Amino acid sequence: MKYRSTRGQVKDYTFEEAVMAGLSPDGGLFIPHHIPTLPDNWRQAWSQLSFQELAVQVLSLYIDESQIPRSDLEGLVERSYATFRHPDVTPLAKVKDGLYVLELFHGPTFAFKDVALQFVGNLFEYFLERRNKAEPEGGKVHRLTVVGATSGDTGSAAIYGLRNKKNVSVFILHPNGRVSPIQEAQMTTVLDKNVHNLSVEGTFDDCQDIVKNLFSNRAFNDKHRLGAVNSINWARILAQTVYYFHAYFLLLRSLNIDAASAEADKIKFDFSVPTGNFGDILAGYYSYRMGLPTNKLIVATNENDILYRFFETNAYEKQTVGGKSKETLSPAMDILVSSNFERLLWYLARDDEKDGGRTEVADKDTALNEELSDKAGRTVAQWMDELKTDGVFRVSDSVVLNARKIFDSAMVTDKDTINGIRDYHQKHNYVLDPHTSVGVVAADRLAERDSLSLLPQGSHAMICLATAHPAKFSEAVEMALKEEQGFDFQAQVLPKEFIGLLDKERSVVHVERADPQLVIDVIEKELKVEGVEF
Repeated sequence: MKYRSTRGQVKDYTFEEAVMAGLSPDGGLFIPHHIPTLPDNWRQAWSQLSFQELAVQVLSLYIDESQIPRSDLEGLVERSYATFRHPDVTPLAKVKDGLYVLELFHGPTFAFKDVALQFVGNLFEYFLERRNKAEPEGGKVHRLTVVGATSGDTGSAAIYGLRNKKNVSVFILHPNGRVSPIQEAQMTTVLDKNVHNLSVEGTFDDCQDIVKNLFSNRAFNDKHRLGAVNSINWARILAQTVYYFHAYFLLLRSLNIDAASAEADKIKFDFSVPTGNFGDILAGYYSYRMGLPTNKLIVATNENDILYRFFETNAYEKQTVGGKSKETLSPAMDILVSSNFERLLWYLARDDEKDGGRTEVADKDTALNEELSDKAGRTVAQWMDELKTDGVFRVSDSVVLNARKIFDSAMVTDKDTINGIRDYHQKHNYVLDPHTSVGVVAADRLAERDSLSLLPQGSHAMICLATAHPAKFSEAVEMALKEEQGFDFQAQVLPKEFIGLLDKERSVVHVERADPQLVIDVIEKELKVEGVEF
Protein backbone atom coordinates (compact mmCIF):
# COMPACT_ATOMS: atom_id res chain seq x y z
CA MET A 1 0.00 0.00 0.00
CA LYS A 2 1.36 3.40 -1.05
CA TYR A 3 0.16 6.87 -0.11
CA ARG A 4 -0.39 10.08 -2.09
CA SER A 5 -1.24 13.72 -1.38
CA THR A 6 -4.72 15.17 -1.78
CA ARG A 7 -3.17 17.99 -3.80
CA GLY A 8 -1.62 15.73 -6.40
CA GLN A 9 2.05 16.63 -6.28
CA VAL A 10 3.26 13.76 -4.09
CA LYS A 11 2.65 10.02 -4.41
CA ASP A 12 4.21 6.63 -3.70
CA TYR A 13 5.03 7.30 -0.03
CA THR A 14 5.27 4.24 2.20
CA PHE A 15 3.15 4.01 5.34
CA GLU A 16 6.17 4.90 7.47
CA GLU A 17 7.03 7.90 5.30
CA ALA A 18 3.45 9.19 5.38
CA VAL A 19 3.14 8.80 9.15
CA MET A 20 6.48 10.37 9.96
CA ALA A 21 5.97 13.28 7.56
CA GLY A 22 2.44 14.03 8.76
CA LEU A 23 1.70 16.75 6.22
CA SER A 24 2.63 16.32 2.55
CA PRO A 25 5.34 18.63 1.16
CA ASP A 26 2.76 20.15 -1.23
CA GLY A 27 0.53 21.13 1.70
CA GLY A 28 -1.95 18.31 1.14
CA LEU A 29 -2.92 15.38 3.33
CA PHE A 30 -1.86 11.79 2.77
CA ILE A 31 -4.41 9.25 1.60
CA PRO A 32 -3.95 5.64 0.44
CA HIS A 33 -3.55 5.03 -3.30
CA HIS A 34 -6.64 2.85 -3.05
CA ILE A 35 -9.12 1.84 -0.36
CA PRO A 36 -8.84 -1.88 0.35
CA THR A 37 -11.90 -4.10 0.28
CA LEU A 38 -12.77 -6.41 3.15
CA PRO A 39 -12.11 -10.16 2.99
CA ASP A 40 -15.04 -12.17 1.62
CA ASN A 41 -15.78 -13.79 4.98
CA TRP A 42 -15.04 -10.75 7.15
CA ARG A 43 -18.38 -10.67 8.98
CA GLN A 44 -18.15 -14.26 10.09
CA ALA A 45 -14.40 -14.24 10.72
CA TRP A 46 -14.32 -10.97 12.70
CA SER A 47 -17.64 -11.06 14.55
CA GLN A 48 -16.28 -12.36 17.88
CA LEU A 49 -12.90 -10.63 17.89
CA SER A 50 -11.74 -8.38 20.71
CA PHE A 51 -11.03 -4.74 19.92
CA GLN A 52 -7.31 -5.50 19.79
CA GLU A 53 -7.74 -8.47 17.48
CA LEU A 54 -10.05 -6.48 15.24
CA ALA A 55 -7.56 -3.61 15.14
CA VAL A 56 -4.83 -5.90 13.82
CA GLN A 57 -7.15 -7.16 11.07
CA VAL A 58 -8.21 -3.68 9.93
CA LEU A 59 -4.82 -1.99 10.25
CA SER A 60 -3.04 -4.75 8.34
CA LEU A 61 -5.16 -3.97 5.26
CA TYR A 62 -3.32 -0.62 5.05
CA ILE A 63 0.10 -1.52 6.49
CA ASP A 64 2.29 -3.85 4.45
CA GLU A 65 4.21 -6.58 6.28
CA SER A 66 7.38 -5.03 4.87
CA GLN A 67 6.55 -1.88 6.82
CA ILE A 68 5.51 -3.52 10.09
CA PRO A 69 5.70 -7.32 10.45
CA ARG A 70 2.47 -8.86 11.75
CA SER A 71 3.98 -9.84 15.10
CA ASP A 72 5.27 -6.29 15.63
CA LEU A 73 1.88 -4.82 14.72
CA GLU A 74 0.21 -7.11 17.27
CA GLY A 75 2.67 -5.87 19.91
CA LEU A 76 2.04 -2.21 19.05
CA VAL A 77 -1.71 -2.73 19.30
CA GLU A 78 -1.49 -4.56 22.63
CA ARG A 79 0.70 -1.82 24.16
CA SER A 80 -1.55 0.92 22.84
CA TYR A 81 -4.79 -0.40 24.31
CA ALA A 82 -3.42 -1.83 27.55
CA THR A 83 -3.81 1.74 28.85
CA PHE A 84 -7.64 1.69 28.56
CA ARG A 85 -9.91 1.23 31.58
CA HIS A 86 -12.63 -0.86 29.89
CA PRO A 87 -12.07 -4.43 28.61
CA ASP A 88 -13.95 -3.58 25.37
CA VAL A 89 -11.75 -0.47 24.89
CA THR A 90 -14.67 1.32 23.16
CA PRO A 91 -17.85 -0.16 24.72
CA LEU A 92 -21.34 0.37 23.34
CA ALA A 93 -24.05 1.54 25.75
CA LYS A 94 -27.75 1.21 24.99
CA VAL A 95 -29.38 4.45 26.14
CA LYS A 96 -32.88 3.88 24.75
CA ASP A 97 -34.51 1.69 22.13
CA GLY A 98 -32.69 2.16 18.86
CA LEU A 99 -30.13 4.67 20.18
CA TYR A 100 -26.70 3.59 21.39
CA VAL A 101 -23.69 5.55 22.59
CA LEU A 102 -20.24 4.35 21.56
CA GLU A 103 -18.13 5.36 24.56
CA LEU A 104 -14.75 6.43 23.24
CA PHE A 105 -13.58 8.02 26.51
CA HIS A 106 -12.07 5.10 28.42
CA GLY A 107 -8.45 5.94 27.57
CA PRO A 108 -5.85 7.78 29.69
CA THR A 109 -7.24 11.29 29.05
CA PHE A 110 -10.96 10.39 28.92
CA ALA A 111 -11.33 11.44 25.25
CA PHE A 112 -11.79 9.66 21.92
CA LYS A 113 -8.44 10.87 20.67
CA ASP A 114 -6.68 8.45 23.00
CA VAL A 115 -7.78 5.61 20.69
CA ALA A 116 -5.60 6.95 17.90
CA LEU A 117 -2.86 8.77 19.78
CA GLN A 118 -1.84 5.91 22.04
CA PHE A 119 -1.20 3.98 18.82
CA VAL A 120 0.50 6.91 17.04
CA GLY A 121 2.87 7.49 19.97
CA ASN A 122 3.96 3.86 19.84
CA LEU A 123 4.33 4.06 16.05
CA PHE A 124 6.67 7.04 16.32
CA GLU A 125 8.82 5.28 18.89
CA TYR A 126 8.85 2.06 16.84
CA PHE A 127 9.97 3.73 13.61
CA LEU A 128 12.62 5.87 15.36
CA GLU A 129 14.06 2.89 17.21
CA ARG A 130 14.28 0.91 13.98
CA ARG A 131 15.98 3.78 12.15
CA ASN A 132 18.50 4.30 14.95
CA LYS A 133 19.34 0.60 15.11
CA ALA A 134 20.12 0.70 11.39
CA GLU A 135 22.66 3.49 11.91
CA PRO A 136 26.32 2.53 12.35
CA GLU A 137 27.86 3.14 15.76
CA GLY A 138 28.36 6.86 16.19
CA GLY A 139 25.99 7.65 13.31
CA LYS A 140 23.23 10.27 13.31
CA VAL A 141 20.48 9.97 15.88
CA HIS A 142 17.01 10.00 14.37
CA ARG A 143 14.57 12.01 16.47
CA LEU A 144 11.26 13.76 16.01
CA THR A 145 9.92 17.14 17.08
CA VAL A 146 6.16 16.71 17.24
CA VAL A 147 4.13 19.90 16.84
CA GLY A 148 0.37 19.99 17.20
CA ALA A 149 -2.56 22.33 17.78
CA THR A 150 -5.49 21.51 20.01
CA SER A 151 -8.99 22.77 20.66
CA GLY A 152 -8.94 20.70 23.82
CA ASP A 153 -8.60 16.93 23.70
CA THR A 154 -5.91 16.37 21.06
CA GLY A 155 -3.32 18.07 23.25
CA SER A 156 -3.65 15.92 26.33
CA ALA A 157 -4.13 12.75 24.28
CA ALA A 158 -0.97 13.49 22.29
CA ILE A 159 0.98 14.31 25.44
CA TYR A 160 -0.10 11.10 27.16
CA GLY A 161 0.75 9.16 24.01
CA LEU A 162 4.22 10.69 23.70
CA ARG A 163 5.39 11.46 27.23
CA ASN A 164 8.79 9.91 27.91
CA LYS A 165 9.05 8.48 24.39
CA LYS A 166 12.69 8.16 23.45
CA ASN A 167 13.99 10.70 20.90
CA VAL A 168 10.64 12.52 20.73
CA SER A 169 9.89 16.09 21.85
CA VAL A 170 6.28 17.25 21.77
CA PHE A 171 5.00 20.83 21.50
CA ILE A 172 1.25 21.44 21.82
CA LEU A 173 -0.30 24.81 21.01
CA HIS A 174 -3.66 25.64 22.58
CA PRO A 175 -5.72 28.86 22.42
CA ASN A 176 -5.34 30.69 25.71
CA GLY A 177 -8.57 30.62 27.71
CA ARG A 178 -10.49 28.66 25.08
CA VAL A 179 -10.17 25.10 26.38
CA SER A 180 -11.94 23.74 29.43
CA PRO A 181 -10.13 23.97 32.81
CA ILE A 182 -9.83 20.17 33.02
CA GLN A 183 -8.45 19.96 29.47
CA GLU A 184 -5.88 22.65 30.22
CA ALA A 185 -4.88 20.98 33.47
CA GLN A 186 -4.50 17.58 31.80
CA MET A 187 -2.00 19.09 29.37
CA THR A 188 -0.06 21.46 31.54
CA THR A 189 0.36 19.26 34.64
CA VAL A 190 2.41 16.72 32.69
CA LEU A 191 5.96 17.66 33.69
CA ASP A 192 7.95 15.14 31.65
CA LYS A 193 11.08 16.68 30.15
CA ASN A 194 10.04 16.08 26.54
CA VAL A 195 6.58 17.72 26.90
CA HIS A 196 6.05 21.42 26.13
CA ASN A 197 2.76 23.35 26.27
CA LEU A 198 2.32 26.68 24.46
CA SER A 199 -0.64 28.88 25.37
CA VAL A 200 -1.26 31.11 22.34
CA GLU A 201 -3.31 34.32 22.32
CA GLY A 202 -5.81 33.53 19.58
CA THR A 203 -8.18 30.80 18.44
CA PHE A 204 -7.73 27.14 17.61
CA ASP A 205 -7.69 28.08 13.92
CA ASP A 206 -4.78 30.46 14.65
CA CYS A 207 -2.91 27.62 16.37
CA GLN A 208 -3.67 25.25 13.51
CA ASP A 209 -2.48 27.83 10.94
CA ILE A 210 0.80 28.21 12.85
CA VAL A 211 1.34 24.44 12.83
CA LYS A 212 0.69 24.29 9.08
CA ASN A 213 3.10 27.21 8.60
CA LEU A 214 5.84 25.37 10.50
CA PHE A 215 5.35 22.23 8.44
CA SER A 216 5.56 24.23 5.20
CA ASN A 217 8.73 25.98 6.44
CA ARG A 218 11.20 23.66 4.75
CA ALA A 219 14.29 24.95 6.58
CA PHE A 220 12.67 24.65 10.02
CA ASN A 221 11.17 21.25 9.19
CA ASP A 222 14.48 19.86 7.93
CA LYS A 223 16.31 21.25 10.96
CA HIS A 224 14.00 19.75 13.58
CA ARG A 225 12.34 16.84 11.73
CA LEU A 226 8.74 17.72 12.47
CA GLY A 227 6.07 15.13 13.16
CA ALA A 228 2.30 15.63 13.28
CA VAL A 229 -0.21 14.40 15.87
CA ASN A 230 -3.20 16.37 14.66
CA SER A 231 -5.63 14.42 12.54
CA ILE A 232 -3.75 15.57 9.46
CA ASN A 233 -1.65 12.48 10.29
CA TRP A 234 -3.02 9.52 8.37
CA ALA A 235 -2.30 7.08 11.22
CA ARG A 236 -4.89 8.82 13.38
CA ILE A 237 -7.64 8.36 10.82
CA LEU A 238 -6.67 4.75 10.25
CA ALA A 239 -6.71 3.88 13.96
CA GLN A 240 -10.18 5.41 14.33
CA THR A 241 -11.71 3.22 11.62
CA VAL A 242 -11.45 0.26 13.98
CA TYR A 243 -14.15 1.38 16.38
CA TYR A 244 -16.76 1.68 13.62
CA PHE A 245 -16.32 -2.03 12.92
CA HIS A 246 -16.22 -2.73 16.65
CA ALA A 247 -19.52 -0.85 17.20
CA TYR A 248 -21.15 -2.82 14.39
CA PHE A 249 -20.20 -6.17 15.92
CA LEU A 250 -20.99 -5.10 19.51
CA LEU A 251 -24.51 -4.06 18.49
CA LEU A 252 -25.18 -7.30 16.64
CA ARG A 253 -23.88 -9.30 19.62
CA SER A 254 -26.13 -7.35 22.00
CA LEU A 255 -29.11 -8.26 19.80
CA ASN A 256 -28.00 -11.91 19.55
CA ILE A 257 -27.86 -11.64 15.79
CA ASP A 258 -25.34 -13.60 13.72
CA ALA A 259 -23.26 -11.04 11.80
CA ALA A 260 -23.33 -13.20 8.66
CA SER A 261 -27.09 -13.76 8.73
CA ALA A 262 -29.89 -12.36 6.62
CA GLU A 263 -31.30 -10.84 9.81
CA ALA A 264 -28.17 -8.72 10.17
CA ASP A 265 -28.59 -7.50 6.60
CA LYS A 266 -31.96 -5.98 7.49
CA ILE A 267 -30.57 -3.57 10.10
CA LYS A 268 -29.76 -0.05 8.92
CA PHE A 269 -26.87 1.55 10.81
CA ASP A 270 -26.51 5.32 11.19
CA PHE A 271 -23.52 6.87 12.96
CA SER A 272 -23.97 10.36 14.44
CA VAL A 273 -20.63 12.07 15.01
CA PRO A 274 -19.95 15.37 16.83
CA THR A 275 -17.78 16.99 14.19
CA GLY A 276 -15.16 19.71 14.30
CA ASN A 277 -12.02 18.89 12.34
CA PHE A 278 -13.77 16.05 10.44
CA GLY A 279 -11.27 13.34 11.36
CA ASP A 280 -13.59 11.19 13.48
CA ILE A 281 -16.37 11.01 10.90
CA LEU A 282 -13.85 10.62 8.08
CA ALA A 283 -12.76 7.35 9.70
CA GLY A 284 -16.39 6.27 9.38
CA TYR A 285 -16.31 7.19 5.70
CA TYR A 286 -13.25 5.00 5.10
CA SER A 287 -14.99 2.16 6.95
CA TYR A 288 -18.00 2.60 4.69
CA ARG A 289 -15.87 2.68 1.53
CA MET A 290 -14.18 -0.54 2.68
CA GLY A 291 -17.57 -2.24 2.93
CA LEU A 292 -18.96 -1.70 6.44
CA PRO A 293 -22.79 -1.68 6.16
CA THR A 294 -23.62 1.97 6.87
CA ASN A 295 -26.84 3.77 6.04
CA LYS A 296 -25.86 7.33 6.98
CA LEU A 297 -22.97 9.23 8.57
CA ILE A 298 -24.44 12.24 10.38
CA VAL A 299 -22.22 15.34 10.54
CA ALA A 300 -23.36 16.93 13.82
CA THR A 301 -22.02 20.47 14.23
CA ASN A 302 -22.41 23.21 16.80
CA GLU A 303 -22.96 26.83 15.77
CA ASN A 304 -19.57 26.87 14.05
CA ASP A 305 -21.33 25.19 11.18
CA ILE A 306 -19.12 25.43 8.08
CA LEU A 307 -19.73 21.73 7.38
CA TYR A 308 -23.50 21.88 7.82
CA ARG A 309 -23.65 24.89 5.49
CA PHE A 310 -21.61 23.04 2.87
CA PHE A 311 -24.25 20.33 2.62
CA GLU A 312 -27.01 22.94 2.54
CA THR A 313 -25.53 25.50 0.12
CA ASN A 314 -22.70 23.82 -1.86
CA ALA A 315 -20.36 26.49 -0.44
CA TYR A 316 -17.47 25.89 1.95
CA GLU A 317 -17.22 29.31 3.53
CA LYS A 318 -15.59 30.73 6.64
CA GLN A 319 -17.94 32.72 8.83
CA THR A 320 -16.52 34.48 11.86
CA VAL A 321 -17.66 36.40 14.91
CA GLY A 322 -15.31 39.35 15.18
CA GLY A 323 -12.78 37.49 13.07
CA LYS A 324 -12.92 34.38 15.25
CA SER A 325 -14.93 31.21 15.64
CA LYS A 326 -17.93 31.48 17.96
CA GLU A 327 -17.30 30.32 21.53
CA THR A 328 -19.74 27.55 22.44
CA LEU A 329 -20.32 24.99 25.18
CA SER A 330 -18.72 22.35 22.93
CA PRO A 331 -15.31 24.06 22.47
CA ALA A 332 -13.52 21.16 20.75
CA MET A 333 -15.80 21.86 17.78
CA ASP A 334 -15.20 25.63 17.69
CA ILE A 335 -13.38 25.42 14.38
CA LEU A 336 -13.69 27.58 11.27
CA VAL A 337 -11.91 25.26 8.82
CA SER A 338 -12.06 21.48 9.16
CA SER A 339 -8.67 20.20 8.00
CA ASN A 340 -9.72 16.63 7.29
CA PHE A 341 -12.56 17.70 5.05
CA GLU A 342 -9.88 18.02 2.35
CA ARG A 343 -9.55 14.24 2.31
CA LEU A 344 -13.26 13.80 1.67
CA LEU A 345 -13.17 16.50 -1.00
CA TRP A 346 -10.55 14.49 -2.88
CA TYR A 347 -12.86 11.48 -3.06
CA LEU A 348 -15.84 13.65 -4.00
CA ALA A 349 -13.84 15.30 -6.79
CA ARG A 350 -12.60 11.94 -8.02
CA ASP A 351 -16.03 10.30 -7.95
CA ASP A 352 -17.49 13.31 -9.74
CA GLU A 353 -14.97 12.77 -12.54
CA LYS A 354 -15.83 9.06 -12.60
CA ASP A 355 -19.47 8.12 -12.16
CA GLY A 356 -20.49 9.20 -8.68
CA GLY A 357 -20.22 5.57 -7.59
CA ARG A 358 -18.92 3.99 -4.44
CA THR A 359 -16.67 1.32 -5.91
CA GLU A 360 -13.04 1.67 -6.84
CA VAL A 361 -11.84 1.41 -10.44
CA ALA A 362 -11.51 -2.34 -10.96
CA ASP A 363 -7.76 -2.32 -11.53
CA LYS A 364 -6.17 0.00 -9.01
CA ASP A 365 -3.02 0.34 -11.14
CA THR A 366 -4.68 1.35 -14.39
CA ALA A 367 -3.88 4.53 -16.27
CA LEU A 368 -7.52 5.54 -15.81
CA ASN A 369 -7.15 5.38 -12.04
CA GLU A 370 -4.08 7.61 -12.15
CA GLU A 371 -5.77 10.05 -14.50
CA LEU A 372 -8.79 10.35 -12.19
CA SER A 373 -6.56 10.71 -9.13
CA ASP A 374 -4.41 13.40 -10.72
CA LYS A 375 -7.51 15.37 -11.76
CA ALA A 376 -8.89 15.12 -8.24
CA GLY A 377 -5.62 16.44 -6.84
CA ARG A 378 -5.69 19.44 -9.17
CA THR A 379 -9.31 20.16 -8.27
CA VAL A 380 -8.66 20.01 -4.52
CA ALA A 381 -5.59 22.24 -4.87
CA GLN A 382 -7.72 24.80 -6.70
CA TRP A 383 -10.46 24.67 -4.03
CA MET A 384 -7.89 25.11 -1.26
CA ASP A 385 -6.34 28.09 -3.06
CA GLU A 386 -9.78 29.70 -3.36
CA LEU A 387 -10.46 29.12 0.32
CA LYS A 388 -7.14 30.72 1.25
CA THR A 389 -7.55 33.78 -0.98
CA ASP A 390 -11.35 34.31 -0.93
CA GLY A 391 -12.44 32.55 2.26
CA VAL A 392 -14.84 30.39 0.24
CA PHE A 393 -15.12 27.89 -2.60
CA ARG A 394 -18.19 26.40 -4.23
CA VAL A 395 -18.82 22.96 -5.69
CA SER A 396 -21.33 21.64 -8.18
CA ASP A 397 -24.70 20.13 -7.28
CA SER A 398 -23.43 16.70 -8.36
CA VAL A 399 -20.60 16.82 -5.78
CA VAL A 400 -22.99 17.52 -2.89
CA LEU A 401 -25.59 15.05 -4.15
CA ASN A 402 -22.92 12.36 -4.23
CA ALA A 403 -21.83 13.26 -0.68
CA ARG A 404 -25.44 13.12 0.50
CA LYS A 405 -25.66 9.46 -0.53
CA ILE A 406 -23.83 8.67 2.70
CA PHE A 407 -23.70 11.94 4.68
CA ASP A 408 -26.44 13.89 6.41
CA SER A 409 -25.96 16.89 8.68
CA ALA A 410 -27.56 18.92 11.46
CA MET A 411 -26.54 22.03 13.39
CA VAL A 412 -27.17 22.10 17.14
CA THR A 413 -27.26 25.28 19.23
CA ASP A 414 -25.96 25.70 22.78
CA LYS A 415 -29.55 25.82 24.02
CA ASP A 416 -30.31 22.49 22.33
CA THR A 417 -27.05 21.06 23.70
CA ILE A 418 -28.05 21.91 27.28
CA ASN A 419 -31.55 20.56 26.73
CA GLY A 420 -30.06 17.33 25.34
CA ILE A 421 -27.91 16.82 28.45
CA ARG A 422 -30.90 17.50 30.71
CA ASP A 423 -33.38 15.34 28.79
CA TYR A 424 -31.12 12.29 28.59
CA HIS A 425 -30.33 12.48 32.28
CA GLN A 426 -33.99 12.86 33.26
CA LYS A 427 -35.42 10.25 30.90
CA HIS A 428 -32.59 7.74 30.57
CA ASN A 429 -30.26 8.41 33.55
CA TYR A 430 -27.32 8.92 31.19
CA VAL A 431 -24.95 11.91 31.43
CA LEU A 432 -23.74 13.31 28.11
CA ASP A 433 -20.83 15.67 27.65
CA PRO A 434 -21.77 18.71 25.50
CA HIS A 435 -20.10 17.37 22.34
CA THR A 436 -21.86 14.02 22.63
CA SER A 437 -25.09 15.90 23.28
CA VAL A 438 -24.65 17.62 19.91
CA GLY A 439 -24.40 14.19 18.26
CA VAL A 440 -27.37 12.74 20.13
CA VAL A 441 -29.61 15.77 19.51
CA ALA A 442 -28.72 15.64 15.80
CA ALA A 443 -29.53 11.92 15.68
CA ASP A 444 -32.90 12.41 17.36
CA ARG A 445 -33.76 15.33 15.11
CA LEU A 446 -33.01 13.49 11.88
CA ALA A 447 -34.71 10.30 13.08
CA GLU A 448 -37.87 12.34 13.74
CA ARG A 449 -37.55 14.18 10.42
CA ASP A 450 -37.35 10.93 8.49
CA SER A 451 -39.87 9.05 10.68
CA LEU A 452 -37.35 6.26 11.24
CA SER A 453 -38.56 3.05 12.82
CA LEU A 454 -35.94 2.33 15.48
CA LEU A 455 -35.07 -0.95 17.12
CA PRO A 456 -36.41 -3.15 18.63
CA GLN A 457 -39.71 -2.90 16.73
CA GLY A 458 -38.08 -1.41 13.64
CA SER A 459 -34.84 -2.08 11.79
CA HIS A 460 -32.98 1.20 12.27
CA ALA A 461 -30.11 1.74 14.76
CA MET A 462 -28.55 5.07 15.70
CA ILE A 463 -25.00 4.85 17.07
CA CYS A 464 -23.81 8.15 18.55
CA LEU A 465 -20.09 8.60 19.16
CA ALA A 466 -19.31 9.86 22.68
CA THR A 467 -16.15 11.87 22.18
CA ALA A 468 -15.37 12.82 25.78
CA HIS A 469 -16.22 12.02 29.38
CA PRO A 470 -18.77 14.51 30.78
CA ALA A 471 -16.40 15.45 33.63
CA LYS A 472 -14.13 17.19 31.12
CA PHE A 473 -16.85 19.79 30.55
CA SER A 474 -18.19 20.35 34.03
CA GLU A 475 -19.46 23.87 33.30
CA ALA A 476 -21.92 22.73 30.64
CA VAL A 477 -22.97 19.58 32.51
CA GLU A 478 -23.58 21.42 35.77
CA MET A 479 -25.41 24.20 33.93
CA ALA A 480 -27.77 21.60 32.49
CA LEU A 481 -28.24 19.52 35.65
CA LYS A 482 -27.85 21.99 38.54
CA GLU A 483 -31.58 21.96 39.28
CA GLU A 484 -31.91 18.18 39.10
CA GLN A 485 -32.96 16.89 42.52
CA GLY A 486 -30.30 14.69 44.05
CA PHE A 487 -27.72 15.34 41.32
CA ASP A 488 -24.17 15.46 42.70
CA PHE A 489 -21.54 16.13 40.03
CA GLN A 490 -18.57 15.04 42.11
CA ALA A 491 -20.22 11.85 43.32
CA GLN A 492 -21.94 10.86 40.09
CA VAL A 493 -19.68 12.15 37.32
CA LEU A 494 -16.18 13.14 38.45
CA PRO A 495 -13.59 10.34 38.03
CA LYS A 496 -11.09 9.90 40.83
CA GLU A 497 -8.30 10.77 38.37
CA PHE A 498 -9.63 14.35 38.14
CA ILE A 499 -9.77 15.04 41.88
CA GLY A 500 -7.08 17.60 42.75
CA LEU A 501 -5.95 17.92 39.12
CA LEU A 502 -6.63 21.68 38.97
CA ASP A 503 -4.30 22.27 41.92
CA LYS A 504 -1.25 20.47 40.54
CA GLU A 505 1.98 22.14 39.43
CA ARG A 506 1.95 23.26 35.79
CA SER A 507 4.39 23.85 32.97
CA VAL A 508 3.29 26.18 30.15
CA VAL A 509 4.82 28.93 28.02
CA HIS A 510 2.61 31.86 27.06
CA VAL A 511 2.87 33.15 23.47
CA GLU A 512 1.62 36.72 23.35
CA ARG A 513 0.23 36.59 19.83
CA ALA A 514 -0.43 34.08 17.06
CA ASP A 515 2.89 34.56 15.27
CA PRO A 516 4.80 31.61 13.72
CA GLN A 517 8.16 33.22 14.43
CA LEU A 518 7.37 33.61 18.12
CA VAL A 519 6.46 29.93 18.24
CA ILE A 520 9.68 28.97 16.43
CA ASP A 521 11.65 30.97 19.01
CA VAL A 522 9.90 29.18 21.88
CA ILE A 523 10.42 25.74 20.35
CA GLU A 524 14.14 26.25 19.82
CA LYS A 525 14.59 27.69 23.31
CA GLU A 526 12.75 24.78 24.90
CA LEU A 527 14.70 22.20 22.86
CA LYS A 528 17.95 23.68 24.15
CA VAL A 529 16.68 23.45 27.72
CA GLU A 530 15.72 19.83 27.03
CA GLY A 531 19.31 19.20 25.87
CA VAL A 532 18.53 18.54 22.21
CA GLU A 533 21.34 19.34 19.79
CA PHE A 534 20.44 20.92 16.45
